[in-house]
Amino acid sequence: MRRAPVRRPNGTEGALLLLINCPHCGPRSEPEFIYGRVAEAVTDPSVESAAAFASVYLRENPRGPSRELWRHAAGCGAWLVLDRDTASHAISAVVAAAGLSR
Repeated sequence: MRRAPVRRPNGTEGALLLLINCPHCGPRSEPEFIYGRVAEAVTDPSVESAAAFASVYLRENPRGPSRELWRHAAGCGAWLVLDRDTASHAISAVVAAAGLSR
């Protein structure tokens, strides 16, 4: 896992950020991206509203491997699917999300 150091205005280094390898733009720092949600929480529009609500808001949030949707908002605008470990923040795969427009 690669992480980029954050430079504070006073010149000191702060917390480390994720370095996400966008398939369109190459490696970019986490602030260029917006977290969408866990990929499994994406619901079909035909699903009953109570079931859709439950899958988005009433789900477990376990530590460990997770598949997530992120948008490269300050770059190409593409939606990406990241396989990321929520405990270590290690990213094992990044692919363009099929069916989601830029």
